[in-house]
Amino acid sequence: MNSIDPIEVEARLERLTEACRAAGLRMTHQRMEIFREVAQTGEHPDADTIFKRVRERLPMVSHDTVYRTLASLEEMGLVSRVDPICGRARYDANRDEHHHFICRECGSISDLYLNDEPVLPAGIENLGEVESLHVQVRGVCLNCKKTNQGA
Repeated sequence: MNSIDPIEVEARLERLTEACRAAGLRMTHQRMEIFREVAQTGEHPDADTIFKRVRERLPMVSHDTVYRTLASLEEMGLVSRVDPICGRARYDANRDEHHHFICRECGSISDLYLNDEPVLPAGIENLGEVESLHVQVRGVCLNCKKTNQGA
């Protein structure tokens, strides 16, 4: 698992507590554990992966609870949803300004930081109000490239 620094995980969990308080939501053990599963990794897990991992600690958690909690965490701005063209939506608790590299072979998703943020084209306001800009770079990750070369 691509682990995140424990200090950063604690900061993310504190943001969860603050966001729940501000939204008038109870801080349930299930909500905390579902968020922790996303917050402690950089691997961008999908809902089924999160469900399986949380279920090891909370056997009574349901798929529905995981999906509803992920939706509320996204609505509160605590996680973002990464939608690869093929495959299931994945979740990311990294709120830094970043983009993603997606491996077309294994489906891994890695955070990508650009030196210069992309610029929206002139006239974009004629199409509508832009809420976010996200770049997805696709290719073959180094692990898959090594595996393919060795085959």
